Amino acid sequence: MRIALLGGTGDIGQGLALRFARDTDHEVLIGSRDPEKARDAVETYEGELESRGAESNVKGFANEMAADRADVVVLSVPPYYAGDTVEAVADSLDSDSILVTPAVGMQGDEDGLHYHPPGTGSVTELVAERAPDDVPVVGAFHNLAADALSNLDNELDLDTLLVADDDDAKERVRNLANEIEGLRALDVGPLANAAEVESVTPLVINIAKYNKDLHDVGVKFH
Repeated sequence: MRIALLGGTGDIGQGLALRFARDTDHEVLIGSRDPEKARDAVETYEGELESRGAESNVKGFANEMAADRADVVVLSVPPYYAGDTVEAVADSLDSDSILVTPAVGMQGDEDGLHYHPPGTGSVTELVAERAPDDVPVVGAFHNLAADALSNLDNELDLDTLLVADDDDAKERVRNLANEIEGLRALDVGPLANAAEVESVTPLVINIAKYNKDLHDVGVKFH
């Protein structure tokens, strides 16, 4: 399987790229609006993986080219770029593609971060609204700390929550997420439940803000 991380040079993109490259046999495609930036990121990721004795299968492309080559396309971009990024790569997607979004709308003040969804109700639903009609959208990886993912010395023991209207696409992403060591994917139902999932993200960030020993806090359900 080929996994494209659009905006894969950012924090969450880096973390997912390193985890997918180390823990799975899938090909990882780093996408960026600037293909040279994507290739520079690949060099950095390969160095990190090789220093740990891990073989890597990571390549860098412009976002459109990465999306065109991938089976699963992850929008690892800030929420305010998510809709525009979908439209920019729409011609590279088809009914065999799965579009995954971990983005969450938030606003900050002196007290912390607060959930700030778009008018559609959630960023996940915004992505589904902007995606081609035949491309299934899955919300996943929302509540994971980028630093925790990027630090391969950090052993994960976390859950990620999945929402989608297409059960087959959700199952494929669930299986993919479960391949990351220490990560468990849980089904939370259709896209209509995305706001509840996304709103957990500012909560865990605020926990990290006010508790120094919980910098990389995440969620685990028992």
